[in-house]
Amino acid sequence: MPNSTKIALGASLKKLLLHKTLDKITINDITTDCGISRMSFYYHFKDIYDLVEWVCVEDGKKALQGKKTYDTWQEGMCQIFEAVLENKPFILNVYRCVSREKIENYLYKLTFDLVADVVEEKCTGMCVAKEDRDFIAEFYKYGFVGIMLDWIARGMKEDYREITERLGIALHGNIANSIQNFDQAQKFM
Repeated sequence: MPNSTKIALGASLKKLLLHKTLDKITINDITTDCGISRMSFYYHFKDIYDLVEWVCVEDGKKALQGKKTYDTWQEGMCQIFEAVLENKPFILNVYRCVSREKIENYLYKLTFDLVADVVEEKCTGMCVAKEDRDFIAEFYKYGFVGIMLDWIARGMKEDYREITERLGIALHGNIANSIQNFDQAQKFM
């Protein structure tokens, strides 16, 4: 099963990251730990960074399971924070060894999916163009990711539940208001 091989490769990478930095881990290290051939690795991933991204996205999908609605987005954000915290050695290692950009890209994908689903839900019955819905999701995505990246850079020491609560207070009604503003603007065009 191809997916079980990917899962095994991801587990090996996480295991190795507990003892080595990402820049010191080789594909041979991962495949030896998994007990598979290098060719099997390359069948699934083009390089270690491709594996890192896959692991991040898969962990994020699991974290968000069903929490991408207007009423549950805050819980979804909490679950993203939890997934990052559960993989702290992995995330910090990638953040320090690869680049902030790789972590940003992972968080952007994850957060955009969360916000885009919330926006789509709130746009039901409204006249908001797809490009405007995407713009709203992109706007909020950057705020969420910026907060999370700062938290990661500070070593993930602050209570993520408190951060999420503050996000909820700051954004209360704002996504819906943004959608209504675009809906009204569309009606006057």
